[in-house]
Amino acid sequence: MDEQVITGTTAAEIAASVRALHERGALRRGDALPPVRELAAQLQVNRNTAVAAYRLLAQAGVVVARGRAGTVIAGVEAVAQEGYAADSVLRDVGTGNPDPGRIPDLSSALARATGRPVLYGEPVIDPALEARALAWVRDDLPDPELRITVTNGAVDAVERLLAQALLRDDAVALEDPCFLASIHTVRHGGYRAVPVPVDAEGMTVDGLRAALDAGVRAIICTPRAQNPTGATLSPARAAALRALLADHPYVLVIEDDHFSMLSQRPYETLIGPGHRRFALVRSVSKFLGPDMCLAIAATDPETADRLAFRLSPGTTWVSHILQRLVLAQLTDGTVLREVADAGRHYASQNAAFAARLTERGLPAEAGDGLNLWVALPVEARIVAERLMRRGWLARTGDEFLLGAHPAPSHHLRLTVHDLTAEEAARLVDDLVEAAGRSAPRS
Repeated sequence: MDEQVITGTTAAEIAASVRALHERGALRRGDALPPVRELAAQLQVNRNTAVAAYRLLAQAGVVVARGRAGTVIAGVEAVAQEGYAADSVLRDVGTGNPDPGRIPDLSSALARATGRPVLYGEPVIDPALEARALAWVRDDLPDPELRITVTNGAVDAVERLLAQALLRDDAVALEDPCFLASIHTVRHGGYRAVPVPVDAEGMTVDGLRAALDAGVRAIICTPRAQNPTGATLSPARAAALRALLADHPYVLVIEDDHFSMLSQRPYETLIGPGHRRFALVRSVSKFLGPDMCLAIAATDPETADRLAFRLSPGTTWVSHILQRLVLAQLTDGTVLREVADAGRHYASQNAAFAARLTERGLPAEAGDGLNLWVALPVEARIVAERLMRRGWLARTGDEFLLGAHPAPSHHLRLTVHDLTAEEAARLVDDLVEAAGRSAPRS
């Protein structure tokens, strides 16, 4: 790059010059910009002017700061996606999907979801759904000022919650390993992900303390059925994290309780009684189906007001037909029994598979959620490649890692709840052999 092509004497002019070079293709993704001091000398401007120009570019998503590697032109980074792998003939055991046979039938609910048309200017939330949503969250989040917002799924809720509170390049604490959609949302929103390690009891206290010391303005936490690990906050861990957050009441805490009605574990929260910015997000995707793109966000009043501006009538409010359809199912005793049965099914299938692995010399423990997080004695990549030769497609833990890790992942995330007994037995055999274990088959 010819560094002299950047021009300008004010921060706005310098930023505009870099943007113009990027738009013309003279600067491409990954190209390094001159160091601040060097650019200031070349343009004969104050160093603070160059700093302000780079800040404007970062806020616009044109550049990204890489620490000692300098400031470079930004680009859209590829992020692994949930769901079935495209164009694969292998048996996919890394999907993270619910069992379609365990999703309640919509036929009876459809008849009850009809009603008079809703017009511009009317309330964006169906009053009956709002009341049902409040009842759903009151026991777990008893704040008297709790407000409900309806969004197009949990990912939409998280994206809008971050957008109403943050600027580009603000820091967000994420669990490490982390849910793929959260990684995607934070990266493409232009925020900086700060990893917080997760153990069997959830986010670690030391990890969250370090993230708060690093200046995070938001925290995304999965209180139970953490994806990919299956971890659930213990009461002691939740209390310790709340105590830590008591000194940071204005940090936005987003709890993504994605498994909610399917979970076999009690709900524990990071949100203390004095916390000022928070959201408990519960979607219906895991138990009513991924195509039911609806979630409720229970928030403090100010957050609710800000979200309302981003979900105003005439733009992106959630269809009232969909709201009524969800309400019809959430108030149907038969559907609720089917959901409860599905939750027990996922738990029992995962526990049985983990027990069989353990018997074969590959210790595994079933957490909560749709998946199993299986620890391996060798690199997950090696095991995944060996499984491919046996007809299986699995996800390695590397896809879910955030921070700089000293070694490749030694975990696989497996979705096994929908396997037949024969398929499950074969996968156990193949996984044990691929991991290098030689215990005899039972």
